[in-house]
Amino acid sequence: MKAMIIKEFGGPEVFVVADIPKPSVKAGHVVIKVAATSVNTVDTMIREMGADLPLSPPLPAVLGMDFAGTIEAIGEGVTQYKVGDQVYGCAGGLADLQGTLAEYMVADAKLIGLKPKNLSMREAAALPLVAITAYEGLIRAGVSNDKTVLVHGGSGGVGHIAIQLAKYFGADVYATGGGDKQLALIEELGAKAINYKTEAVSEYVEKHTNGKGFDIVFDSVGGANMTNSFEAAALNGQVASTVSMVELDLSVAHFKGLSLHVVFMLIPMLHKVKQEEHAHILSELSKISEAGELTPVLDENTYSLEQVGQAHARLSSGQGMGKVVVDI
Repeated sequence: MKAMIIKEFGGPEVFVVADIPKPSVKAGHVVIKVAATSVNTVDTMIREMGADLPLSPPLPAVLGMDFAGTIEAIGEGVTQYKVGDQVYGCAGGLADLQGTLAEYMVADAKLIGLKPKNLSMREAAALPLVAITAYEGLIRAGVSNDKTVLVHGGSGGVGHIAIQLAKYFGADVYATGGGDKQLALIEELGAKAINYKTEAVSEYVEKHTNGKGFDIVFDSVGGANMTNSFEAAALNGQVASTVSMVELDLSVAHFKGLSLHVVFMLIPMLHKVKQEEHAHILSELSKISEAGELTPVLDENTYSLEQVGQAHARLSSGQGMGKVVVDI
């Protein structure tokens, strides 16, 4: 089968076309004919950093985590799916798992779900990693219809999904962005937009919460921005972070009694634990999508399998809006 592989870690140009063996089905797994995949920041990090990341696969490697496609073969013990089912998930591209930048992949049945009927393959492929991340973070933070939620990075991959899910759960949602296009998308998704470049944290906390702070802060920016999240959170508030590899003074979090939820949704893939939770979340996401409450925003550019290097470059450029999708 045709695949795009990397023989070395580095820039987007490291991808090369290869003919590799089609995977065989095994117990508890399914073989999927991949229709589309999407590029996530973690994909670009693996490509660039290689051995410096403990989750990177050995070379030569097929990268890619998210997918949407059709089941071609069913392994022993798999009863919840049948050949021909259209499915989606995040099930490869790290450690010893072959990725999605290939015509076929084998995936653990506990890491996939039936594709939302109202979404195209391209749209469904844009969802799994970012939507599982957003769902997990909001649920762990106790999202409900009496909460105020602030999403940092509201126009980003995780952020634009977090806005929609927080709205679905009935919260009063606000989100930060740094440009006219980003702010317009945030408003279109149903949140109140905050320009972090022109408004200080103290200003928008006073403006939108009368100085009390937000019940939940979902920080999809992370890093040094975590200090802004702590400042924006209410007393005894909840902060969910997707990027927390940073050294910080936790004094503000201490004196405000904050709870910090670090979301690393790759744990079930890396450590083979609680994988069925991904299947459950994907099933819930399909229901939410089919109810018209969740639609991924796709970047305006389209890419073929052979153009995956360009797709990686597009995501890394910061010029795109929404998820960058690759057609297989």
